[in-house]
Amino acid sequence: MLPWKRLLGPLAALLLAATAATVPATAAHAESTDAATASSSGWNDYHCKPSAAHPRPVVLVHGTFGNSIDNWLALAPYLTVRGYCVFSVDYGQLPGVPLFNGLGPIDKSAGQLSAFVDKVLSATGAAEADLVGHSQGGMMPRYYLKFLGGAAKVNALVGIAPDNHGTTLGGLANLLPYFPGAEDLLSTATPGLADQIAGSAFLAKLNAGGDTVPGVRYTVIATKYDEVVTPWRSQYLSGADVHNVLLQDLCPLDLSEHVAIGLFDRIAFHEVANALDPAHATATTCASALS
Repeated sequence: MLPWKRLLGPLAALLLAATAATVPATAAHAESTDAATASSSGWNDYHCKPSAAHPRPVVLVHGTFGNSIDNWLALAPYLTVRGYCVFSVDYGQLPGVPLFNGLGPIDKSAGQLSAFVDKVLSATGAAEADLVGHSQGGMMPRYYLKFLGGAAKVNALVGIAPDNHGTTLGGLANLLPYFPGAEDLLSTATPGLADQIAGSAFLAKLNAGGDTVPGVRYTVIATKYDEVVTPWRSQYLSGADVHNVLLQDLCPLDLSEHVAIGLFDRIAFHEVANALDPAHATATTCASALS
């Protein structure tokens, strides 16, 4: 079991509370019920065969404290009704901690993603997949692309509020050195959280030598109201074939923060669809909320 009593030390509790904002309210569902819901909704259907219009399956990668269902109750149906074969992966589980995933070492989580993509490609017969991730789920796949051979199997990565260069949690992470043992506690109890702190060894390795790898298209969709991945501009990528988008440049009236942009913002979803099919992209505006 996760040592919750030790985890709730002064700073660790603060970090967890800030990051827990990414947990959808529906996270209490049973996994078996969730799986049935997803299957009946047309996603995670391993009989799905990609069409000529959408020849690549889409793999959805949840964020920290999320899971393969609750993170995607809006976006997965949005994509399936548009003709995509959609699949969602669970990763980063800790022993004795159900439903709340994305807490394990991120390099190990990338290995889980690698195995899942292979499973999806085998089932669908496709040569490549497209990846769409929220928060950690938009950053973690970059390890798979860069170090685990994923670039040969992935056409595009779309990150929704991804912590590509880590987060300061609004400056809270800067307090870690003032709490003796806090960094070791965080790394031991929830390594997936420690890996996401700006300046971590994991992020230094991930971003060394450049943010991108050849052959993959990258899209980042950020919101200036993000309170979890801070500063929000750190989400952006540099490199070839990168498209960085600020949600408020598409619709100034959109007030979505870190949770909303991934869970139910249809303006962001429209931009995801554009990234998946740029040849047929249409302008994303405030009206996209109704599309």
